Amino acid sequence: MKSSPTPPPRKYRQTGRADAAEETARQILDAFSDCMRRQWFDEVTLEEVAERAGVHVRTVIRRFGGKEGLLEAFVEDFIPSVAIDRATPLGDVAAAIDRLIDLYEAWGDSVIRNLAQEPRYPALKRLLDLGRERHRTITAATYAPWLDRLAQPDWVTTLDALVAVTDVYTWKLMRRDMQRSRSEVARALRTLVEAVLAHASSLASGGNTSS
Repeated sequence: MKSSPTPPPRKYRQTGRADAAEETARQILDAFSDCMRRQWFDEVTLEEVAERAGVHVRTVIRRFGGKEGLLEAFVEDFIPSVAIDRATPLGDVAAAIDRLIDLYEAWGDSVIRNLAQEPRYPALKRLLDLGRERHRTITAATYAPWLDRLAQPDWVTTLDALVAVTDVYTWKLMRRDMQRSRSEVARALRTLVEAVLAHASSLASGGNTSS
């Protein structure tokens, strides 16, 4: 009795190709991310990204279309991860600041470089605008136990203060310009944040709002 021919595993081959393409895209994005962490945007080349990813330049171009396409994909991949990296128990000031400093230690210098290049490269503006928006949103969520007790004008002013004292420029001032250690920066940021929160508590309990 003749056995029926085995149908080709077409679906599995297609799935395998899709997985391989996704892995290649991930390698390229990781290579671009590594370049962005260490270099100015205008110094990053497709050739270097391709070499780090172990692919041909034409593969990078076919998948992302060039540096601006890579940047767009990087934004889509990187920004959502920030919220995960900064997630801490609600109202835990020390943990929130430690997570924030972890992020700045990894990406702070790159962010400062990108801010310096923002007027020259509109493609960077979306990344930086999303970063600003996400920083404000996460800060509001982190310190909600204090903020949510405030009337709207005081809520806005207090959030503005918290965003400012935890901004990357504040980290850069202390960590790079003043050359303070990571632990010293953490202590200083806690001092600043706790001062803002103490003032917020005073406002919430009917303290003087003119100070």
